[in-house]
Amino acid sequence: MSSEEQTIYELVGGDETFQALVDEFYKRVEVDENLRAIFPEDLEPGKHWQFLFLRQFFGGPSDYMVERGHPRLRMRHAPFSVDESAGKAWLSHMLASIDVIGIKEPSRSAMRSYFERAASHMINTYLPNEDTDGDAQ
Repeated sequence: MSSEEQTIYELVGGDETFQALVDEFYKRVEVDENLRAIFPEDLEPGKHWQFLFLRQFFGGPSDYMVERGHPRLRMRHAPFSVDESAGKAWLSHMLASIDVIGIKEPSRSAMRSYFERAASHMINTYLPNEDTDGDAQ
């Protein structure tokens, strides 16, 4: 990266913006009965780790890696039953949060693209009428 290029972390405003994104997302999770049911009772540790992960992933400080090691997102979410419905709800809340806090292009599209992939990747529970692509059979 040249000295003139900025990371998404820098472009969107750094820690303040990523904390606002996490706060907005979790505010939505708290009122979504179905999605809330798969989150731990205490949301604070998840908020902390999500903040550290997102800021690192999008080019900010590497505190997540220092404190927790490799993200291994699928493994870390394995204890939670994440079906297609939960993945879609998670994605919907995250995309809405991006819009509410006002992340602008080109960061907006890059972040949305990542979250779309991540939501699909986290699905680990398939109902009998779903195939592995999430399409009804």
